Amino acid sequence: MLKDPVTRDNVEIEQVDLAIAWNWEYDVPFIQMIREACARRGLSVTEVTPEDLLEILERAASGRWTCGVFFDRASDWDEAFEALVDWARAAGVFRLNPTERAQEAWDKATMHRWFVEAGIPTPLTGVLPPWEANPQALWPEGLEEPPWIAKPAFGGGGEGVRTITCPEDLTALRMAFPDEPILVQAYVRPRWLAGRPAWFRVLYAVDQVFPCWWDPATHRYTPVKEEERIAFGLDALWELGHRIAAVCRLHLFSSEIALDEVGRFLCIDYVNDPIDTRPQSMAPEGVPDEVLRGIADQIAEAVGRARCRSS
Repeated sequence: MLKDPVTRDNVEIEQVDLAIAWNWEYDVPFIQMIREACARRGLSVTEVTPEDLLEILERAASGRWTCGVFFDRASDWDEAFEALVDWARAAGVFRLNPTERAQEAWDKATMHRWFVEAGIPTPLTGVLPPWEANPQALWPEGLEEPPWIAKPAFGGGGEGVRTITCPEDLTALRMAFPDEPILVQAYVRPRWLAGRPAWFRVLYAVDQVFPCWWDPATHRYTPVKEEERIAFGLDALWELGHRIAAVCRLHLFSSEIALDEVGRFLCIDYVNDPIDTRPQSMAPEGVPDEVLRGIADQIAEAVGRARCRSS
């Protein structure tokens, strides 16, 4: 491990392999999975919570503490952690999901443009300007007749997602999110495979893709089995996961993908960060435990590689 202190210029420095900043109580099981995955590889982990943030910041700023990899799951909810994010950036620490990349991915309008430019298939989509910039209710050009699915550019967790059947629906949504562009997508009807809709939540973690069946009504996940991958021709889920990663340049995210009635794999919801890490054993709509353990292993592998590069 690298946790043992070293001395440089008469200053004792504590070096850890991975620092995780977190402040969401439901992250506890996932953090423990990462700890266990790192321990199996002889890697040290420090958790940075609101209780010890100031101490870590002071030690980092004075050169008495550092880490090989930094994983931030806190600053998007607590601006106090932004100072630690800034330190990690300035110190050249390897960062999982760097903040500047994550902020780009949060903008669905930007992601839509990037997906189209990269040739990643999406439903036919129009992007309307914010209500504050242009209050006129416009029907997006090129779309067929409603129903459509509309969502604010910076929404997450299903916030603001609406079925649009008339101009008044669209106007109401734009007024509810007046400072955000609104994406309006053609309604996607999924193919049915073995009695369930071909709707998937694909999780990506450091070069590994974890496709799951995902029920848009119940939000329940079920991992795609290898025999299902073969029987239903689902290789595109793995391929699209890697292509999306190349576009957004994040190490950890999820995407929503559907196989429509005519056989097209379409990216419905582009890049979700941060991912929900509640295990299914604790929350019915959580991520399957085996998938979370796989993600934790991928993170530990990345930490191990970073340690080798710095040795």
